[in-house]
Amino acid sequence: MRPPARPSSARAPASLREPRMQPVRRMKPSAMSKRKLKESSAESAECISQVQKILRERFCQHCAAGKLFGMEQQYRHLLELLKRTTVHGESNSALVIGPRGSGKSALLNHVLKDLRETEQVRENLLEVHLNGLLQTNDKVALKEITRQLQLENVVGDKVFGSFAENLAFLLEALRKGDRTSSCPILFVLDEFDLFVHHKNQTLLYNLFDISQSAQTPVTVIGLTCRQDILELLEKRVKSRFSHRQIYLMNSFDFKQYLKIFKKQLSLPAEFPNESFAQKWNNNVQHLSEDKTVQAVLQNLFHHSKDLRSLHSLLMLASSAVTVHHPLLTAADLQEASRQHSTDSKANIVHGLSVLEICLIIAMKHLNEVYDGEPFNFQMVYNEFQKFIHRKAHSMYNFEKPVVMKAFEHLLQLELVQPLERPAARAQREFLLMRLLLDSSQIMDALQVYPNCPTDVKQWAASSLSWL
Repeated sequence: MRPPARPSSARAPASLREPRMQPVRRMKPSAMSKRKLKESSAESAECISQVQKILRERFCQHCAAGKLFGMEQQYRHLLELLKRTTVHGESNSALVIGPRGSGKSALLNHVLKDLRETEQVRENLLEVHLNGLLQTNDKVALKEITRQLQLENVVGDKVFGSFAENLAFLLEALRKGDRTSSCPILFVLDEFDLFVHHKNQTLLYNLFDISQSAQTPVTVIGLTCRQDILELLEKRVKSRFSHRQIYLMNSFDFKQYLKIFKKQLSLPAEFPNESFAQKWNNNVQHLSEDKTVQAVLQNLFHHSKDLRSLHSLLMLASSAVTVHHPLLTAADLQEASRQHSTDSKANIVHGLSVLEICLIIAMKHLNEVYDGEPFNFQMVYNEFQKFIHRKAHSMYNFEKPVVMKAFEHLLQLELVQPLERPAARAQREFLLMRLLLDSSQIMDALQVYPNCPTDVKQWAASSLSWL
């Protein structure tokens, strides 16, 4: 038998050879793809900045960018009232009454925004905004009226016999022709109840008097949270007030509250980037159905139904939106809720020394033993000394002047408040004080206090003092 032929050493022709695998070369990104990437990131950054701008304008109380919820009737009433003044030259007065955060300023801002957009009113209305917290007396209020009406040069160095004469001169300077052709003036008095405490209620009397007489068309709108405001007015002032009262009450339930949450976070239809707006709005819809988010909102709803609290919560949550984190999540709302509900006084406790913490715990025990009765420094010091004697091996015994200094620091931080203004010769050790923290706040603060001694925690947790 012939042995099998050995394979020839000659190379096979190129057509029969197996193709050799070439190493894969990574293509470098071209200049065009880099440019596209940069444009898309710039576009997303632009979208995020527009989203934040829209939401901030909506959540800001001093602009009329947001929507009104549950006050359509009050809106129509106030708009009709101001239209009669601006278009027909009628004088009016009204009070907008509601609790803080119920939307009094938002309602007025929306009405004024819509009024300014009408042709008849655009340049035919002068506004004077006064605040009871700033204009604390009639003299300051009159100066502010003069400044806002831009009549400083007209008044000059003139001396007036009375407030009424000065105000009449200002309004006369703005008068033109008859009543219908004169420029109407709107006076908005925020914190209206504080103007009641001005001497003789002169400002209110003169404003209401002008609104009842056939002079320059004037409307006076007062904003207040006092339900009994009419009882505070003098008889002569009350007789000149029109007794128009617009009440605002947050009467919506939790389902409506969820709808408000969705509307406040949703982007408008005219948003430039439609695909991003749709993605954002779908995400908001999913958030409103999320059980975690509903629990956060329910907690806030039971604490406070006013939209101001909701706005501040959403403002905190929306500040977490960035280019790398473009959509809100349930975790963002949870973190915002935690920040929103943070106790400011408990935060102050975190920065106190161990000695000051011990004094607060001593006051806590005094409150428990004496059922909330006021205490003085000497009582607190004695309580602290009892604890030191029991735990002498673990606590340093401070001298009395040092403890007094720590007590005064608590007084400066307003964690402790004196019952009455101290007399010049009164001994500091015996001034009656009251603690402005309750037991739960103290215990919560101690749980997160860094390196708090175990003995101090046990002393705080004990139901009664070391008697």
